[in-house]
Amino acid sequence: MTEPAPMYVPAFSMKQRVTLMANKYELIATNPDGTDGALLAFAQQKRMAFKEQVTFYSDDAKTQPVFSFKARKAIDLGSGYDVYDADGQAIGWFKKEFGKSLLRSSWQLSAPGVEADGTERNQTVAIVRRVWDFVPFIGEIPLPFIFHFDFTDRSNGQPVLSVERKMSVRDRYRITVQDERLDFRVAAAMTVALDALQSR
Repeated sequence: MTEPAPMYVPAFSMKQRVTLMANKYELIATNPDGTDGALLAFAQQKRMAFKEQVTFYSDDAKTQPVFSFKARKAIDLGSGYDVYDADGQAIGWFKKEFGKSLLRSSWQLSAPGVEADGTERNQTVAIVRRVWDFVPFIGEIPLPFIFHFDFTDRSNGQPVLSVERKMSVRDRYRITVQDERLDFRVAAAMTVALDALQSR
């Protein structure tokens, strides 16, 4: 029997708070009844900054870093991103597959015991989102559509991770981690990347 990851969280949500200078992300545990639970992590990304690194903290005061992800090469973001624990030890990685992402975004995700491929479920929504991003001025307005990413195990096709953005002007994501081997920190980093790095 496969042992669960040390920090396995079966379900959580992500709320994005957009400010003039930064995108702020709150990762919140989901209670068994579906309501919001405790804050699991907080991250902030400067809106105009080069998006090669994001650090997650235990609270929005940013007093204690708990994990992070960082681009392997600052110039070539297609080389992938590594996820690190609080001590700087690598615990997973992810990479956008640009060649497969012309019409529908595709990603690779890796963690101990997990090798998964992820893609947008709905190609029509994927195309509309691309058009929206490239229209002058309009692309700066949040797109109030659902989009859904499904990650499956490369070896057997079993579900690993699902990330769904709810229909709202403010980004709100529901995350389900079906594979107990996937560490919350890797799942959370992948979720923030799906929001912050889609245009790259």
